[in-house]
Amino acid sequence: MNGIVQKSGFGAAQIILGLSIAILVVMVAVPVLLIFFNAFWVHGEFNIRDVIATIREPDTYQALVNSLIIASGTTFGSTVVGTFFAWLVTRTDLPYKPFMKSMFLVPFMLPSFIGALAWKMLLSPRAGFINRFFMTNFGFDGPLFNIYSYAGIIMVEIMYLFPFVFIQVCGALERMDPTLEESARISGAGLFTITRKITIPLVMPSILSGALLIMLYSMAHFGTVAVLGIENGIFNIPTLIYQRIHQSAGSFDSIRTGTVLATVLVVTAAFIIWLQGKILSKGRYQIIAGKSFRPMELKLRALRTPLLVLCIAYIAFTIVLPTVVIFLVGGLKTYGLPFTWENLSLDNYKFILFDYKVTKDAIRNSLALGLGAAFITMFAGVMISYVIVKMKVRGKGILEFLGMLPFSVPGSVIALGVILAWSGKFNINLYNTVWIILVAYIARYMAFSLKANSAALEQVHDSLMEAARACGATMWQTLRDIVLPLVRPGMLAAFFLIFLPSLRELTVSIMLYAPTTRTIGVAIYTLNEDGETVVSAALAGIALILIITGQTLINHFTKTKRV
Repeated sequence: MNGIVQKSGFGAAQIILGLSIAILVVMVAVPVLLIFFNAFWVHGEFNIRDVIATIREPDTYQALVNSLIIASGTTFGSTVVGTFFAWLVTRTDLPYKPFMKSMFLVPFMLPSFIGALAWKMLLSPRAGFINRFFMTNFGFDGPLFNIYSYAGIIMVEIMYLFPFVFIQVCGALERMDPTLEESARISGAGLFTITRKITIPLVMPSILSGALLIMLYSMAHFGTVAVLGIENGIFNIPTLIYQRIHQSAGSFDSIRTGTVLATVLVVTAAFIIWLQGKILSKGRYQIIAGKSFRPMELKLRALRTPLLVLCIAYIAFTIVLPTVVIFLVGGLKTYGLPFTWENLSLDNYKFILFDYKVTKDAIRNSLALGLGAAFITMFAGVMISYVIVKMKVRGKGILEFLGMLPFSVPGSVIALGVILAWSGKFNINLYNTVWIILVAYIARYMAFSLKANSAALEQVHDSLMEAARACGATMWQTLRDIVLPLVRPGMLAAFFLIFLPSLRELTVSIMLYAPTTRTIGVAIYTLNEDGETVVSAALAGIALILIITGQTLINHFTKTKRV
């Protein structure tokens, strides 16, 4: 009996391993490798001179410089904002801390390009509501602030990216042993001295880790720069790739330029991830002790009310104001009219949901792509995670590397890779179809599924599977009757971790869409570019409702499961 079980298990193990490798090679490895091949090989020969010449072209060189300027400014600002608010809600006696913490996490789930669209409506030089208000009522000769600038782009990205640092620093501060802080306080040190000389140095690895994530995201970000930068001739690497490929209808020269720029993004991302790993592995401070404790709560005293007002003002300015503007503009009969009851209606929302084919198709496409990518990636992720976590086979380290690779590769690189791979090169042409977007989504979000399912599988003790095998169950029966029921919460988490980002995705979709395969994000962007501002805003409002509803359901389900 034991011999039969082992033989059956061996065969099943090899099938699972083979399928896992095939999925990741086809979905991830081939597209990424083709980018490098097309960048450095011309007519079958290695050619580094053309790569250097492409980078030195004025437009491409300026795009690289712009990417560094925007990413550096965004990283610095987001790090300061995220660290400050994390310190306030974890280590001080700020009122309403649970509410404040939840509100500071809201930008994490909202699409930044929709935020950019809102700020374009508020602060565009001539038509922005805030600028017009000041010019009309206070006699300003020009705009109060020009959102079409480096400062405008950086400001908006800070609003939506600071949670990367906020989450990391909150976690570190909540787990930190307060002994050193208490000793300093007993010695007479003040609030800001303790924070500057003890608290911040202790959590510096977490601060730097979050900052590098922001740098990585900002370098590869399309939406904000596309909405606010192109208007003033500001291109970063992803927007230049998009412009070159779409303006030239996918010519060889544009694809070559795109692959060179994509290679630069990949190399930059690899360096940032390597640097992050070095920082986390060389953390100099042990901030978590082996005993339970309650973090010390610093008294703000006279600053308590002013800092509460500052938090409320920040939330109102960065979250409430742009969200309200999106819904109000979506209800206007014509863009530019004042917000009065006579000018507001629900006609635009009815139009995009029931009458306008472009938006109806976009909503249907996004829902179908999100559900399809979530289901496929959820089940593929379970299988691959099982190999990584539970099976003792050679080569599973390669699986983990390939599975996490898309998480560290910018979305525009994934999109360009699937264009190269699935536009007829292997006698399979998916270009201009919805299937190529689905393939890109699967590759893009595979890492989310691996993370969620691996965490769930780690909690399933090997003894349960060993007991089933000892009773004569095959590997397939063990997986079906024991493993899958136990990891179902992780699978569900993976499903929503993929479905919700798919609904608001823009960077990948904008490179791959055809007239009939627009997604919600692409439709919002293209309608805005075509001057259909109120329709674009109404669709953005619908997207926000879908995203917030989905997030609320996730939070409710998670709480129910915990109970």
